[in-house]
Amino acid sequence: MTSKIRPAKGAPYARIMGVGGYRPVRVVPNEEILKHIDSSDEWIRSRSGIATRHWAGPEETVAAMSVEAAGKAIADAGITPEQIGAVLVATVSHFKQTPAIATEIAHKVGAGKPPAFDISAGCAGFGYGLTMAKDMVIGGSAEYVLVIGVERLSDLTDLEDRATAFLFGDGAGAVVVGPSTEPAMGPTVWGSEGDKAETIKQTVAWDVYREETDVRFPAITQEGQAVFRWAVFEMAKIAQQALDEAGVSAEDLDVFIPHQANMRIIDSMVKTLKLPESVTVARDVETTGNTSAASIPLAMERLLATGAAKSGDTALVIGFGAGLVYAATVVTLP
Repeated sequence: MTSKIRPAKGAPYARIMGVGGYRPVRVVPNEEILKHIDSSDEWIRSRSGIATRHWAGPEETVAAMSVEAAGKAIADAGITPEQIGAVLVATVSHFKQTPAIATEIAHKVGAGKPPAFDISAGCAGFGYGLTMAKDMVIGGSAEYVLVIGVERLSDLTDLEDRATAFLFGDGAGAVVVGPSTEPAMGPTVWGSEGDKAETIKQTVAWDVYREETDVRFPAITQEGQAVFRWAVFEMAKIAQQALDEAGVSAEDLDVFIPHQANMRIIDSMVKTLKLPESVTVARDVETTGNTSAASIPLAMERLLATGAAKSGDTALVIGFGAGLVYAATVVTLP
């Protein structure tokens, strides 16, 4: 029987067309963190590579930061807000269960009435959104997709937890994904390992507050050594698989943009992947901290803005974190 359904009209390929970022005004040095934990600047830098991070003020909400980053990405892509066909927001720090913050952001950027939803995939959230955006453009359900990674992790930081107090920062990064006449986004290698879910988690669930009003506000906690080993050994394999799926070798790469979790993890992955010295490596974590879903687009935006990377470069991006979840792909920079 012949189908009577008209096929969707998608693009042959998809690409990242523009990128934008927003970092909160307030810069927090390690010295400020040390007021709450027994540690030292040297210890924090040696363990994480972090010297400063940005923390949002009262007016720098998840929505406000997202709108700023999105506006820059839309302008960089050379399109109008009305052309946005879908809005995807990756975040774990929007505290309302419903409605999705993506709907508010879509309205505030002037995107009209596109489908809009949130993605809860921790530090791999941006990679998940990027993959869905690519499939939307190729599948024909949207011509241009706005993908945002945004976090206010300062709201979920336990300043007395010596293992995590210095790690997290705030910010928003955004990209516009649109049609391309040539391959510019490779296959995504993504997945989850739920048996390791307890290694990165929120300390208590929100529903605890129904009966235990004296419970300390939730924070993000993690088993540092377990996460480090998993990221270094297992995520390097995923990154290599993404290169293989895209038909790209380490020598073909121009840029490596891993999730900005920890400088030691980044450096170990570079070594394991045997990346040539010619490859530009994002090390935004030093001044931005770990911004979870926002870290990759923020690092991408900074590399392009400073000239450390250029339009047309071939980049390997990989996000990994709570879940445990991961997503890696090779892209052409906008």
